[in-house]
Amino acid sequence: MKLIAIGDNVVDFYENLGILYPGGNAVNVAVASKRAGAVSSAYLGIIGNDAKAAHVTKSLLSEAIDISRLRKVYGENGEAVITLTKEGDRVFMGTNKGIRVQSLLRLALGEQDLDYINQYDVVHMSVNSETDHELPKLSHKEISFDFSTSNRWDEKYLKKICPNVDFAFFSGSDMTMKQIKELMKNVHELGVKIVGVTRGEKPAMFSEFGKVYEQDPLEAKVIDTMGAGDSFIGTFLTAYCSDKNIKIALNKAAKAAATTCECNGAFGYGIEKKTLV
Repeated sequence: MKLIAIGDNVVDFYENLGILYPGGNAVNVAVASKRAGAVSSAYLGIIGNDAKAAHVTKSLLSEAIDISRLRKVYGENGEAVITLTKEGDRVFMGTNKGIRVQSLLRLALGEQDLDYINQYDVVHMSVNSETDHELPKLSHKEISFDFSTSNRWDEKYLKKICPNVDFAFFSGSDMTMKQIKELMKNVHELGVKIVGVTRGEKPAMFSEFGKVYEQDPLEAKVIDTMGAGDSFIGTFLTAYCSDKNIKIALNKAAKAAATTCECNGAFGYGIEKKTLV
């Protein structure tokens, strides 16, 4: 199984610790997939040319992620400012969205990119990827899309994205069971094969062609929840696309999410911000 993630990358700056970590949904899913056993995992996106970008690049290479189609441009890389609660939950304090290169430029996929992407079995994107306009070019591929929390999407957005998508993931800690079932039904009707709703400490709810499965979160000594959902997605995609057994894939995904919660950052590689030059 081979996976390519397209879209966002950032550094997550833990303000209270003075440490930053590489991150971003697409980056995290690519790393999780590789760690879960993907034959090849790639990341394609826009990155800056500052020290933060260099740290992201170095971390990805350390994880054997293919970044050969990465766009490196002059400017500041994306940064999210984070603080942690005593329970290990992350709280987003702000970003440098107005000046980061990912906000100033739009990714466009050319013929060479499409030839490159065709080497991979699954393409992962998200609401943070800012590449919705490129989805029609990838209609022949298996597409995974992370819609994030309910404040990031509405019915209009679902109707726009879902017809292009095979796997749809949602963060639904704030959703009732009735809302989750209605969402699953609506998303399936828009053409999505598998709909997954992760719910933090509550069981994840997944529907495969309308058949619903639950996956309890596994016990973990929680240090930091950053990237747990992305680990779940990357591991699930890798396991499911390898043997199409959703129960096994969900269990492996839950194990990966629990392991992520026991580490700082989405997948490690913390560095003191003051040391970056």
